[in-house]
Amino acid sequence: MKLAVIGGGGFRVPLVYRALSTGTFRGLIDDVALYDDDPSRAAAIARVTADMPLPADARPPRVNVSASLEEALAGAVVVFAAIRPGGAAGRVLDERVALSHGVLGQETVGAGGLSYALRSVPAMLDLAENITRICPEAWLINFTNPAGIITEALQPLLGRRVIGICDSASGLVRRAAAAAGGSLPLGTLTGVDYVGLNHLGWLRQLEYDGGDLLPGLLTDPARLATFEEGRVFGPELLSTLGALPNEYLFYYYFHAEARRALASAAETRGEALQQQQEGLYPQLLSGERPYARWESARRKREEGYLAEARPAEESRNEEDLAGGGYEQVALNVMHALLTGVSTELIVNVRNGNAIAEVPADVVVEVPARIDAHGATALPITPPSLHQLGLMAQVKGVEQDLIAAVVHGDRTLALRAFALHPLIDSAHTARRLLAKYEEAFPSLRGLWR
Repeated sequence: MKLAVIGGGGFRVPLVYRALSTGTFRGLIDDVALYDDDPSRAAAIARVTADMPLPADARPPRVNVSASLEEALAGAVVVFAAIRPGGAAGRVLDERVALSHGVLGQETVGAGGLSYALRSVPAMLDLAENITRICPEAWLINFTNPAGIITEALQPLLGRRVIGICDSASGLVRRAAAAAGGSLPLGTLTGVDYVGLNHLGWLRQLEYDGGDLLPGLLTDPARLATFEEGRVFGPELLSTLGALPNEYLFYYYFHAEARRALASAAETRGEALQQQQEGLYPQLLSGERPYARWESARRKREEGYLAEARPAEESRNEEDLAGGGYEQVALNVMHALLTGVSTELIVNVRNGNAIAEVPADVVVEVPARIDAHGATALPITPPSLHQLGLMAQVKGVEQDLIAAVVHGDRTLALRAFALHPLIDSAHTARRLLAKYEEAFPSLRGLWR
């Protein structure tokens, strides 16, 4: 069976290759086609996979760099999409334009996320149309950010055949379970109650052996201090909320502090990654020991993740630096789709009947059952008014943004900016949209 990776020059693609070569997923995929708008990046990543040390019993798939999108998609049973329209330079502009107007500059949250979506939604709609033409039975597993917006935008074209993934929710569950139960294996949990949207959700229950481990964890400062979200949000706020927020809610609950931290930093996250990539990819393409170079850069990249949410002297836990989140979620989804062996994961999926308070056709991030028929959201406890209110406000923004692209309506795009809770002024929203159009002239071509 064939896997097509669109955005095959992406930095984390070797993690997928390693997971496909060993353990549970070994032998599931025979061929991996890498396609990237920049062929040299895909070729560099192919060199990393070829140089990767694997155990003797590994069964690595064949890796090929495709010359065209059509070649990559032909015969694929699964498509991974992890594209970045505008590249690293686009991310820098997303961040810097926002900061220059006194609002958060972040890749997926707030103004930067909306700007990114204005570029990624059209590109992903184009990809979805090609999938329906070339490999209509293939499953699309979407990594492209903002993941929730993209997944919802593609539902009219692909229906159940598109599933959005993100590792932040499952990572939260893993870390919280370890802190609450010590050596408790994650697979022994009998119930996980998580509700929200992509990069905006709350863990509200960790059921084990007939009881809920979460209340005890939330009132134990020592155990909260052992993992990232516990340290970021702190015992006082967590006790007040009665839930564990997704790490990206740092930007909402500590809005002023996050804005100050980002504005005062010597460089944005995008600038740091752009500098790293500009030096790294030529070395991966032609230098010696490409895997060792990539692995060193990967660990450095992980160390800087959400650095604005931590004191300068605080580093991430070793298990968070080791990898194993992003690719494990994707491949567990793929395994269930291709084998029919059901599993339950937190993914971006059509709401259906999971949350009665929001429309059935919107995409939410909740536990879902995944099998050969796709992903079905599982029933969960109704969200609190606070959770529902924030979800509804952000979901309204996301839907306006999607409609703005689909219908070419700039007014809807402006409304999305104006109503986002992290953009505090309609005047600021107007200036932001105009500035992003100046930074990315192709945006003007969206409007009819």
